[in-house]
Amino acid sequence: MKDISDKVTTLRTALARSVLRVTDSTIATIKAGEIPKGDPLVIAKVAAVQAAKNTSMIIPYCHQIAIDYVGVEYELTKDSIVIDVTVKATHKTGVEMEAMTAASVAALTIYDMVKPLDDFAEIEKTILVSKKGGKSDYKSDASTKDIGVAVLVLSDRVSKGESEDRSGKIICEKLSSLGIARTEYIVLPDSEPELKETIEKLCKDDSINLILTTGGTGLSPRDITVETLTPIIERRLPGVEEAIRSFGQSRNRFAMLSRAVAGVCEETVIVSMPGSTGGVKDALAVLFPPVLHALGMLKGEGHESKKREKARAKG
Repeated sequence: MKDISDKVTTLRTALARSVLRVTDSTIATIKAGEIPKGDPLVIAKVAAVQAAKNTSMIIPYCHQIAIDYVGVEYELTKDSIVIDVTVKATHKTGVEMEAMTAASVAALTIYDMVKPLDDFAEIEKTILVSKKGGKSDYKSDASTKDIGVAVLVLSDRVSKGESEDRSGKIICEKLSSLGIARTEYIVLPDSEPELKETIEKLCKDDSINLILTTGGTGLSPRDITVETLTPIIERRLPGVEEAIRSFGQSRNRFAMLSRAVAGVCEETVIVSMPGSTGGVKDALAVLFPPVLHALGMLKGEGHESKKREKARAKG
C-alpha cells in the first residue's frame, strides 16, 4: 500500500460510468416495473453506495476512506443502461477506484436482476469519466523553468563547518524534482544583520521569485529569523503560515512552537521553515504546488509588474 502520510487533505471527487447492454424489451420491462426480482435501479443504487464505502475490502491496495457522498444516476436508452456514479471524500488520496467499483457493482446488480429475462445482457465497459482534487488540480501560472529560488540555511554550526546541513539539501532536492533549476543555496549564521542584508538584496533581484529559509524559527536566544523577516515582509500570508503549522502539528505536537512566517516583499514570496528535517518536509508538502500559483499571481495576471515598471523607469 502506498504511503500517503505526507499528502495534504483536499476534497476529492470522481465520476465513473458503467454501460450495460440489454434488449429493448428489457428496457421496457424495467420501465413498466415488471422485473420479477424488483426494481433493479433502486437496488443497484443501494449496491453502489455499499460498494463505494467498502472498496478497500474489495481492491487490496486501496486505502480506507470515509466517503462523504455517493450519487447514482441512470440513463435508459433503447438498448442500454448508462450508470453514472459520483463519489466525494475529503481525504489525502483520490476516490477514482471507489467510483469505478461502485459503478461496476451497480452494473453487476442490474445484470443479476435482468439475466433471467435477457440472454443478451452484457456489461460493455466501466470507465473513469473525470476526477478532481489533489495535485492535479493545481495549475501554476508560472513555468517552473522560469522560477528562481534562493534557499537560505540559518545555522551558526553549519556556517562554521561544525555540522552538516540536511534541511537545506532537502529543500534543494524538492525544487529539483519540480523542475526548478535556478536555485541559489546560501548558508548564513544566526545573525540578524547578515540575514537582513541578504534578504533585501535577493528581493531586489529580478531573477529570484521565491526565498525559502530553514532554521531560526524556534524559541532559542539565537533564533532571529522571524524577527528579521517580519519588518521586511510587506504583505503577510497568514494562510500559508497556518497551513504549515496545522499540517505539522498533526504529525508532531512540537510544531505548535514554530513561529515561522510567510509573506511577500517586492514581488518575491518569502517562506521561513523550521530547521528540523521533519519540519522542512512537512512545510514542503504544504507549499507545493500551491505556492507556484502565488508566483504566477505576482507575475501580473494581466497587471504590470512592479519590477518591470522600475526597470523601465531606470532605463
